[in-house]
Amino acid sequence: MQINTVPMSRGLDWITEGFALFRLNPFTWIIIQVIFFVIILLVSLVPVVGAIGALLLQPIMIGGLLLGCRALEQGGELRVDHLFDGFRQYTQPLVMVGLISFVGYLVVGLVVFLVAASLIDLGNLQDYVDRPELAMGGATIGFLFTGLVGLALSVPIAMATWFAPALIVFDHIPAWEAIKSSFLACLNNMMPFLYYGIVILVLATLAMIPFGLGMLVLGPTLFASVYTGYRDIFKTT
Repeated sequence: MQINTVPMSRGLDWITEGFALFRLNPFTWIIIQVIFFVIILLVSLVPVVGAIGALLLQPIMIGGLLLGCRALEQGGELRVDHLFDGFRQYTQPLVMVGLISFVGYLVVGLVVFLVAASLIDLGNLQDYVDRPELAMGGATIGFLFTGLVGLALSVPIAMATWFAPALIVFDHIPAWEAIKSSFLACLNNMMPFLYYGIVILVLATLAMIPFGLGMLVLGPTLFASVYTGYRDIFKTT
């Protein structure tokens, strides 16, 4: 699997090219996004198995959306049922991507819990019973530290799964190989991804200002940007 290293400026191009795909059929994109998040929300509400169910479904539906992106790029039509194309052709490897990500995040959660537990010292807290500002300060620092640990450990999982659905539906490779290739692609393109992340953060902040309505545009653009990034990094011609 060839992995290209692209200039930092391509991080912004993935977003603008993703927006161009959104503009080709904005109404259908918005409907698809609403259906996507309603399904994930409803599955997440199921007791006990909701979280794992949502993680298993996401790569399947993203795989279908990526097929829709290619159809748009080739002059075809984006259909609402593109969202479910992953169930028709690539269910097993896409589910495996979701399962691996679930295990990864479960491990991250356990590590964060252990770190948080190690920072809690009831004896010390009792010493500060008359100085609540010190106890509050210590708790805040502990909370921030555990949050940073969780974020740092979650980034490699995101890297490993970012392009995995695209590699499965377009290159027909096994889930584990797709995960490894996705991780290496992100690792080899850290600068454009850093640029991409900063721009997305700014756009997400702006999108939330008008009652979050901007997410109706930004959400589909982000889905499409995964496709444009894949095409850029893994293209062979």
